[in-house]
Amino acid sequence: MSQFVDPFRLGLVFFLFLTALRTRTATGLLMPLAFGVVFVAILIPLTTGAHAVNGTSALAVAIATGVVANAVILAVYLGVWSLWNRARQ
Repeated sequence: MSQFVDPFRLGLVFFLFLTALRTRTATGLLMPLAFGVVFVAILIPLTTGAHAVNGTSALAVAIATGVVANAVILAVYLGVWSLWNRARQ
């Protein structure tokens, strides 16, 4: 649950989303978001939470739960963006 309220994670996924929106004509939307979700899920345990994760199995669990958390956060951002676009039209 703490991964859903981590401001660092929320910010990284938000700016990943904004960057993907800006570059979607050249790169598409699905692949950059998918790779970004995995990248952020790997980056955070290896940098900020390195003292809390001991062992490779704990690291794998932290990365897997990070992927799920990032995907849920991104789904919320995409849902809000979709609702915003519908309301504007």
